Amino acid sequence: MHLADDARAMTDDLVQLRRALHAIPEVGLDLPRTQEAVLAALDGLPLEIGTGAGLTSVTAVLRGARPGPTVLLRGDMDALPVTERTGLPFAAEADRMHACGHDLHTTMLTGAARLLSAHRDRLAGNVLFMFQPGEEGFDGAGHMIAEGLLDATGERPVAAYALHVMSHTWESGVFTARGGPAMAASNVLEVTVNGAGGHGSAPHRAKDPIPAACEMVTALQTWISRSFDVFDPVILTVGTFHAGTQSNIIPDSATFRATVRSFSDEARARLREGTVALCEGIAAGHGLTADATFFEQYPVTVNDPAETAFAAGTVREVHGEERYAPMENPILGSEDFSRVIDAVPGAMIFLGATPAGADPEAAPANHSPLAAFDEAVLPDGAALYAELAVRRLSAAAPKEAPAAA
Repeated sequence: MHLADDARAMTDDLVQLRRALHAIPEVGLDLPRTQEAVLAALDGLPLEIGTGAGLTSVTAVLRGARPGPTVLLRGDMDALPVTERTGLPFAAEADRMHACGHDLHTTMLTGAARLLSAHRDRLAGNVLFMFQPGEEGFDGAGHMIAEGLLDATGERPVAAYALHVMSHTWESGVFTARGGPAMAASNVLEVTVNGAGGHGSAPHRAKDPIPAACEMVTALQTWISRSFDVFDPVILTVGTFHAGTQSNIIPDSATFRATVRSFSDEARARLREGTVALCEGIAAGHGLTADATFFEQYPVTVNDPAETAFAAGTVREVHGEERYAPMENPILGSEDFSRVIDAVPGAMIFLGATPAGADPEAAPANHSPLAAFDEAVLPDGAALYAELAVRRLSAAAPKEAPAAA
């Protein structure tokens, strides 16, 4: 099979699909226009198509001509509540944007479905294509698993792979991955400090929640730096802080929310207990109360070492030795693909898509309203998806017994 050549031949179609998806970003678990576009792109292929009941997911099963196991390939489809400022002619006009490159993932997975469908007669086993909504904080993977994703072909996959493009850090076309922990667990700390409102000129007659909430924000940082091993890293970032309506009014309450990242179950458990206790204690010291809740979102993304090595070898053989760079350190971002590879051995692989001429170290990062991606990586990503499936199925397929002498 010459999958890389075939992928390059469909570059124009891939670019057209990516731009169409980019112009219609949708957030969360309900992506009707995106689902419609994916179904249209898969129409006519020899696939068993299924859609989600509680979310607009798409699953597609390609059954090879010969019996064998199943390999899962995943592409997420959702966008972010970000107002785009790239100035691209196909930029989204709403207050939503494909700022994390999921439009590229969806396009590459669609391309892989086309490539593998064209070579179905040479496949030994099944390919399960996972088109997932709700990766950005809505646990779409968890919902799809609950609806039976992993048993869609009648048997559990033997391996699972996902690609994720990066608008920065790595040069365009460079693939990278690491075995073991690859991405952090994500959690949310939500705190409401309860006080008693009053006039700003007489704070002694009120119970001001704002100073206590501000103290919590800084105390959390100090507590983390003095309580956790630097070789088991933890990050806490307050992303929202809301209190008050006017400069001369002391509000009844102040609320903030933080994202909390970690790489071990032990650190996560200590964070759950310690952040809540610290906020409640500070509130009590001010004569106030605090409602503090620690929500667990996604677990640590742990790449199977053998599947990661297999993916690295496939990149080198298909695209060239220089196109793979081992990832030295894990990423503090998080992924609900972690749920898939908790159940199935697999790997999350990253693909540099820094725009041509941009400095990878200075280019706007994923989630930025200025994030831009090099569309030249689309055929390479589609080819890698397809090659991973072909080669992994071939490696796992039952071997025919030698003919009798």
